Amino acid sequence: MSGRATILLVEDEVALREGISFQLERAEYAVVAVESGELALAAARAESPDLVLLDINLPGIDGLEVCQKLRAGGYNLPVLLLTARGDEIDRVVGLEVGADDYIVKPFSSRELLARIKAHLRRERRRNETSAEPLPCEEVPAVSLDPLQREARREGRLLDLTPREFDLLQVLITHKGQVLTREQLLEKVWGYDFEGESRVVNVTIGRLRDKLETDPSHPRHLLTVRGVGYRFVL
Repeated sequence: MSGRATILLVEDEVALREGISFQLERAEYAVVAVESGELALAAARAESPDLVLLDINLPGIDGLEVCQKLRAGGYNLPVLLLTARGDEIDRVVGLEVGADDYIVKPFSSRELLARIKAHLRRERRRNETSAEPLPCEEVPAVSLDPLQREARREGRLLDLTPREFDLLQVLITHKGQVLTREQLLEKVWGYDFEGESRVVNVTIGRLRDKLETDPSHPRHLLTVRGVGYRFVL
């Protein structure tokens, strides 16, 4: 990522779209603003953005389907959902289809810019790390290749999102150690905002579904009640 980062903003409310665009441009981001899911997919192909701000409630193709199509198309850039207060179910579903984070309306420009900065910083670090020849992390039945960003269980390639891979890598690197949700937010998402631990819980659940033989009785990704999570052999 070099020069100004490009943000793809997908928001159908004109006033909000213009207001967010203004704030992003003031922060020296390049902005591509569109009002529908169809235009969002076209803009992603044409503009190669570094991050997507995606409203859930869009006309036509909604934000959840846009996110799903982006991931299916191989787009590994950060996707942040813009959601209305109280849409808890939609936020959880959004994380399940591959979104990295969500921001609840109404939000301050300070919070929005802090989230964007954190995700772009994390993405930059990931890209720098992927260019380095790092050794594979291996534990019984699980292997992790940071260079190829691939994880396997008993030789079977796991279909992980970028955030799921990062989370698994942090847990394996600290295997046996209990990590709090706040520590995981900082290490994996690059920020530590109070009250946002739900994103960790949902991503852990998705990771268990893909890694564990019986996700309802996990053997490797364990919950330490009232504290956080740890990876065990």
